[in-house]
Amino acid sequence: MSADIVDLPGGFGRIRECRHGRMIFNPHDVYVGRSLDVYGEYSEAEAAFLRFIVRPGDTVVEAGANIGALTVVLAQAAGPTGWVVAYEPQRIAFQMLCTNIMLGGFANVEARPTAAGAEPGSITVPQLDPTKPNNFGGLELGGAHPGLTVAVETIDALELPRCRLIKADVEGMESAVLAGAAQTIARHRPFLYLENDRRDHSPALIRHVLSLGYRAWWHLPVYYNPQNFRAVAENLFPGEGAFNILCAPREINISVSAQEIQAEDSWPVP
Repeated sequence: MSADIVDLPGGFGRIRECRHGRMIFNPHDVYVGRSLDVYGEYSEAEAAFLRFIVRPGDTVVEAGANIGALTVVLAQAAGPTGWVVAYEPQRIAFQMLCTNIMLGGFANVEARPTAAGAEPGSITVPQLDPTKPNNFGGLELGGAHPGLTVAVETIDALELPRCRLIKADVEGMESAVLAGAAQTIARHRPFLYLENDRRDHSPALIRHVLSLGYRAWWHLPVYYNPQNFRAVAENLFPGEGAFNILCAPREINISVSAQEIQAEDSWPVP
């Protein structure tokens, strides 16, 4: 085993030096953890895109931060005069998120062990076995599954004085996040960067975004980066990546070299 690997008691916590600093992750996580372990980074194409949007001093909200693989990127981009609010309702993922914030020395991140939604309330979060392989970043909340009851908060309740970006990766609950951020969106007109990988949910989400007076474009970052931090040539995720949409207020004059979404039944062209 490499000398830079620290495996913690319990069998589901590993610390290694990565592209964006020293990070803790679950090596049993089949996407985020495996990427950090093998490549020393996760979805670097997405990270680079976020760095392009976020500037020093910006305020960012991230719903569904997971262990913070991209939270640390947002924190670095916003800088010490910026502010990042990161929601993560999974208990162990939240604990790793907080650890990664501390390992990176970020004083500009507010981590919240809650879900962002349309209105205040609560939701059931299934408790996955952290010692078994799983996609811990792809967990759906609610439903009839047993689990811990976790608070749901709205982004509007933060009463942010400014907001540059709202990022949401919440497994089909992106529209609910937007509904709970209606006042923030109307007041500050932030960019929106939303996961949209469920074709059955996509029309409603696109319809919601367009109704806010926004334009939207597909953004499809692949997971594998040939110039990855550990210089590993093997692509463990061939043909795999994220289905996201970038959304910008119509009043902004912006040119994006990507497929623009014109109708709610849009789906990215291969």
